[in-house]
Amino acid sequence: MKIAKILFTTLAMVLVASIAFASEGAGDPVMAAKAYATAIGMGIAAGLCGIGQGMGLKGACEGIARNPEAGGQLTTTLILGLAFIESLAIYGLVVCLILLFVV
Repeated sequence: MKIAKILFTTLAMVLVASIAFASEGAGDPVMAAKAYATAIGMGIAAGLCGIGQGMGLKGACEGIARNPEAGGQLTTTLILGLAFIESLAIYGLVVCLILLFVV
């Protein structure tokens, strides 16, 4: 029941937002399509990077729980891995901005 409530609330917000953005002038339909495409692309990139970070943190926590003496080395490796994953999200943002404003 809670999921259905969240789904309908999100759907209502999306429908109201599209009406609000269509207030004056038709605008460029290509720019609108690029805006939607870049928003979806960045959403997918951020979501998958979040999943990757969660899996990495899960693995590090399990490793530290099994072998507490290796905690320092695991923490260093974890921070380095999280930085690499976060850089992928930033690359995704740069690609989306290039698609939005240059292409």
